[in-house]
Amino acid sequence: MNNISIEIPSLTENIRIVESFIDNAKDKYELTDDVYGNIMIAVIESVNNAILHGNQTDKKKNVRLSAQLLEGEITFSISDEGNGFDFKDLPDPTAPENVKKVGGRGIFLMKNLADEIQFKDNGRTVQLTFYLD
Repeated sequence: MNNISIEIPSLTENIRIVESFIDNAKDKYELTDDVYGNIMIAVIESVNNAILHGNQTDKKKNVRLSAQLLEGEITFSISDEGNGFDFKDLPDPTAPENVKKVGGRGIFLMKNLADEIQFKDNGRTVQLTFYLD
């Protein structure tokens, strides 16, 4: 089967489990180093957002992560149990007034590293697609 998934409690130390999950996906799907690097950064960023912003670091709430290989692409789906957010109205981190702000770069990073990004369920689920060719 070309679908793998895990569920982790919302603790930042669980990021290492996510790293292992991505390493397993690299081996299972024979991903190139370029794609693997982009996946590692974008998926970790997304899981971090789900833990911190989505689930407010509530360890009773889980983050679900899955990877699905389709022809010529791999899609990672990251879901949290939070209230969602307005993903259509995000400040541009490259705008002069935002350049010095600490936060706000995660989704910008994801959009630049993934080939496609989709938000579903009011922003509680992020799908990151990476082309393999």
